[in-house]
Amino acid sequence: MALLRGVWGALSALGKSGADLCADCGNRVRFPLGVSYVPRWFSSAVSSYPKKPMTKYVRFSKEQLPLFKAQNPGMKNQELIKKIAQLWRELPDAEKKIYEDAYKADWQAYREEINRIQDALTPSQIISLEKEIMQKRLKRKALIKKRELTMLGKPKRPRSAYNIYVAERFQETKDVSSQVKMKIVNENWKNLPSSQKQVYVQLAKDDKIRYDNEMKSWEGQMAEVGRDDLVRRSAKFKENTGH
Repeated sequence: MALLRGVWGALSALGKSGADLCADCGNRVRFPLGVSYVPRWFSSAVSSYPKKPMTKYVRFSKEQLPLFKAQNPGMKNQELIKKIAQLWRELPDAEKKIYEDAYKADWQAYREEINRIQDALTPSQIISLEKEIMQKRLKRKALIKKRELTMLGKPKRPRSAYNIYVAERFQETKDVSSQVKMKIVNENWKNLPSSQKQVYVQLAKDDKIRYDNEMKSWEGQMAEVGRDDLVRRSAKFKENTGH
């Protein structure tokens, strides 16, 4: 429980939950697209997407890294980067301005190219991009949520009888591709006698009991640390009604 509170404390320091960290991921995206933010995957609707210009420090680092590597052949990149960062901090403002001016020039060219692409978008391409942006946002939020639940120790869902059978038999099928393995395992499952299938049905029932017990304990822990949003409605109903 102490470890759980520590994990939750770390998440709380960043935001209400891991999912909330990405709640505004797509708020910067509006159509017509703004030059302040264009998705790097800028995707299927647009064939050519310009790369964002390098910042002044990134440009400086990219120039210096080969030189530092040549001078320090046995040094790790992490140490080289530290040395480059130190050199950048000590660089006179007049020399930094050269990199800043280069960045501004590249940024202006980038804006012009993005504007050109925007003006050439058809209504159907805009709709396609809007859908893709939404799908990417939802996928990213789901991934962040999954990682958060893993970090918080949510029990693994129970397996079905079929899934238990597949996991057991899949490894036994050798010297063929995964696709062929699945085909063989599926066919064997279909032809498996009911008496043998019952073994896996019972294993699945046992796994469901395991899951229910672990979830009950986990949801109690989540409620204790203030994460009622992770407690299932059915569990809340049982708690409120006493059933």
